[in-house]
Amino acid sequence: QVQLVESGGGLVQAGGSLRLSCAAVGSIFSINAMSWYRQAPGKERELVAVVTNGGNTNYADSVKGRFTISRDNAKKMVFLQMNSLKPEDTGVYYCYAQIQRSYYSSIDSYWGRGTQVTVSS
Repeated sequence: QVQLVESGGGLVQAGGSLRLSCAAVGSIFSINAMSWYRQAPGKERELVAVVTNGGNTNYADSVKGRFTISRDNAKKMVFLQMNSLKPEDTGVYYCYAQIQRSYYSSIDSYWGRGTQVTVSS
């Protein structure tokens, strides 16, 4: 069984920083893209940042220059460094990854359970 386990959320004042971590655990052959999504109350889930297994990154316009996504392929982890946080960054942050469990298996999508980020004004 493969799971994505997030950590690092919490309450922070506007202008502060948080670092989210996500570990892929279980029987894993390879991991393609890894991403962070977020969902604010009453809104749809949106892509925040994505990093490919080659290290290429892409960000939502709303977080460019403030957030940095990175990954450690050896540890099967992805991180999201969030700086200059704003109240509108508040939401549940979800880790997402495309994972192949074995050489013979398909590439499947996995979601973490989410971690709450609350930014106070």
